[in-house]
Amino acid sequence: MLRWEGPLDAVKDARQRPRIPTRAVLRSVVVMFLARLGSLNALEQSGTSRFWRKWLGREMPSADTVGRVCALADVQDIRQMQRGLYARLMEMKALPPLMAGLRVAVLDAHESHATYRQECDGCLVRVVHTAEGDRLQYYHRHVTLALVERDQVIPLDAEAMRRGEGETEAAIRLLERVLGMYPRAFDVVLGDAHYANSTFFNFVLARGKDAIAVLKDEERDLWEDAESLFEQEAPKVVEERGRRCLQWDIEGFTTWPQVHGPVRVVRSLERHTVRRQLDGQEEQLSSDWTWVTSLPSRRAATEVITHLGHGRWKIENEGFNELTNGMHADHVYKHHPQAMLVLCLMAMLCLNVFRVFYRRNLKPAVRERASMLHVARQVLAELYHLIPDGAARAPT
Repeated sequence: MLRWEGPLDAVKDARQRPRIPTRAVLRSVVVMFLARLGSLNALEQSGTSRFWRKWLGREMPSADTVGRVCALADVQDIRQMQRGLYARLMEMKALPPLMAGLRVAVLDAHESHATYRQECDGCLVRVVHTAEGDRLQYYHRHVTLALVERDQVIPLDAEAMRRGEGETEAAIRLLERVLGMYPRAFDVVLGDAHYANSTFFNFVLARGKDAIAVLKDEERDLWEDAESLFEQEAPKVVEERGRRCLQWDIEGFTTWPQVHGPVRVVRSLERHTVRRQLDGQEEQLSSDWTWVTSLPSRRAATEVITHLGHGRWKIENEGFNELTNGMHADHVYKHHPQAMLVLCLMAMLCLNVFRVFYRRNLKPAVRERASMLHVARQVLAELYHLIPDGAARAPT
């Protein structure tokens, strides 16, 4: 039992004398995400279902009320609810196994939407060059932190980017909060090339953690030194999952003087063959990856760094993909900065709860014949099944 319903019902909002309790609004949001309804209007159209009286103890709030209350809900209460769920998963020993003895977190930014028409206080602004001339585009972008283990992703928190700042500034603000709430949840922080900068590395190292980031030629001195040394050293040849990898691994670089400590550079030149579905022909593909890390080789071998570096894609494939395509977390339910953050955090919470239910409550035989999408559709079918006859009719 996850014991998350009590903290859910305890979330507060800024209304002085609310007529509709906050718990009714957030319980409605939970169903919207678990049933993958995709919009507040779709949620409202299910309002005649007998399910709502049982789940809420009252009628379901309107779409306008749900959006308005989410814009006033206490974000920290929702973050504490996620923290409680994480603690419960630790107690149940339900968290996935470590990767090479390391607990790993991934940082990545995601743009939820963009529009030329509507602006709010939290919108970022950019100039887009079009055939009709330059236009101002408004968009929202947030940085997400997720635990990434062998077979699953557990999103923990998100931070909205502010006007005039880059991804690193928002990520550091997010990390500062997450390290306070989850001090032992991870040992290593992974990031893309945005995080191969001294400010981020020094922040992570000062807090007793290690960092891995994709290295590109923006860090010219470190990149050039590593390239010249790689040319003088024979690579290690690794055959793994149909891939032939040539790997170089050199540590002790001090060519990045802004970082408070030596760093290590790992390169993996990978080649594999794919058979094209269209014509059945085989094609040779190659990719060249380079990472910079503070992890010494005694703590993580070359193959561990390459495995962790590739593990960064899990937050895209299993995190953002499931949140956006499955739970429609990138839909603008209400164009208000706090409402968007609240609904993003609620989507993360619902994804974690749903995955735990699927993996821990359903027997292996059931999971073999029922995907997570199928189970979500069963939730939706139950909601619609309890709508009385005649409450909805097909158009004539």
